[in-house]
Amino acid sequence: MSMELEQILEKIEGSREDMVRVMSEMIRIPALAPVNGGKGEGKRADMLAGCLEGYDSIIRVDARDDLDPSVIRPNILAKKNGKGKGTVWIVAHTDTVPADDIQDWDTDPFEAVVKDGRIYGRGTEDNGQAVISSMFASKFIPKEMLSKRSIGIAYVADEETSSKMGIEYLIKKGHFSKDDVFIVPDWGTPKGELIDVAEKNLIWLQFNVIGRTTHGSTPDKGINAFRVGNELLIDLLAEFGKEFPKENELFIPKKSTFEPTKSPGTVTNVNTIPGNFEFSMDIRTVPEYHPDEVVAVAERIAKKHESRTGAKITITQIQSHISGKVSSTEGDVFEALMDSITSVTGKRPRPVGVGGATCANFFREEGYDAYVWQHGGGTLHRPNEHVVIDNMVIDAKVFASLFYKLCV
Repeated sequence: MSMELEQILEKIEGSREDMVRVMSEMIRIPALAPVNGGKGEGKRADMLAGCLEGYDSIIRVDARDDLDPSVIRPNILAKKNGKGKGTVWIVAHTDTVPADDIQDWDTDPFEAVVKDGRIYGRGTEDNGQAVISSMFASKFIPKEMLSKRSIGIAYVADEETSSKMGIEYLIKKGHFSKDDVFIVPDWGTPKGELIDVAEKNLIWLQFNVIGRTTHGSTPDKGINAFRVGNELLIDLLAEFGKEFPKENELFIPKKSTFEPTKSPGTVTNVNTIPGNFEFSMDIRTVPEYHPDEVVAVAERIAKKHESRTGAKITITQIQSHISGKVSSTEGDVFEALMDSITSVTGKRPRPVGVGGATCANFFREEGYDAYVWQHGGGTLHRPNEHVVIDNMVIDAKVFASLFYKLCV
């Protein structure tokens, strides 16, 4: 390791208090999408942009929210210009999911709490860890040192709902090129021993069952949408398992997954047969199966239950993403990432595919290589979400080492 890089890593190590301070300030600014009852990432993006130092350019790329056009969804792109072609981008998202289940939290999810070497709060691990580690990884590398690629930080919006106003919007607007390198720290394992090089197809389906409301004592006069919906779900799960059994050893888990998730309430009193019922499914298939095949099976099963019960069933695709190409595990970029992780952590990770949908897949769909790595605690989307401060510091050192190898 060069003396220059050692000094950079020492400065990162000495910045723990600053990293905790910036993370805490960020968590206190909610960044929920309008579809989740929020006002977007605007205030958080402004705060983070003000923390970036020493860049040649910091630009804000705004997109209007699809649901509420009065809400702007901001993306921040910061660059330190190198003398060569291409930019090494670290991509992190600034939005979060709702806290939900407040009673299950031991702390206020939007008031960062530091204890036992951790920072608790909604958005700490997902994706605040990456926001802070990328900021401090780039902080201590002077732009004058960049004899090769440029350094880039992308703080993007809308990852938790669709990415249409975030990374997908930026790609369509031409902000990236074939000479660029893409690192997306949005998934990881506690020991950092795995690198995501591929992701499954993703499809979110919403099922709306319309029956006929009646009194609970006369069910024969109505159509119980709740009952029909549950019978439909059981049938769907059984049929999906039969129709899509293939396993792909690259992926964790190696099979396709079909999970019922969101379901609003039905009626407010016990003695009413509900005439409407809705549920959604999060579906992630191995690349051997196209999402259209899943939809076709769902429609076939829905028609069967319509005919059997007289209910009306509609299926809506909330979002769908096709798995991009598997990122290369050869060449200078992948080796530089592997070497950077190994030199800092002492572990040499192995490439895998995962079910999670990250910004990386949008790059892969365009034919670019993209790599997902960080130390993951597995608390994302859960009550008491937190980040281990040591992990955040280690990640920053790994990314600084990568910047040094590819840019200096």
